[in-house]
Amino acid sequence: MTLDPVKLEQLVSAAKEARGRAYAPYSHYRVGAALLTKRGGVFAGCNVENASYGACLCAERNAVGTMIAAGDSEPVACVVVTKGPRAGSPCGICRQVLSEMARDMLIVLIGEAEDGTEEGRRETTLAALLPDAFEGSQL
Repeated sequence: MTLDPVKLEQLVSAAKEARGRAYAPYSHYRVGAALLTKRGGVFAGCNVENASYGACLCAERNAVGTMIAAGDSEPVACVVVTKGPRAGSPCGICRQVLSEMARDMLIVLIGEAEDGTEEGRRETTLAALLPDAFEGSQL
């Protein structure tokens, strides 16, 4: 899967900006995510922690909620920005939520240094991260 380089960098910028706003007082692991939809919309989200860990929101799910609330759908790409030389990957719940929105999409994972420079970038797909996603039609 490929994406126009200008659109990709727009997504990266939105995810990095969202990461800067993350609320992570417990783990100090700030995450930003941004989705690009088929219609060209860009929707960002950040992780929001809570002392009751089950109430935490992941950046990817936050971005999906923002997309849905704005009346858009059909994401075609997602950028996730985390700390470190090896970028973190969406958790299982986020993978499943993303799969509810699109069977497959480009996923770009970026590790960021404290000074904001990229330490690592890798591309994958949602299908590679979640090859046997649960489908609502299985009910």
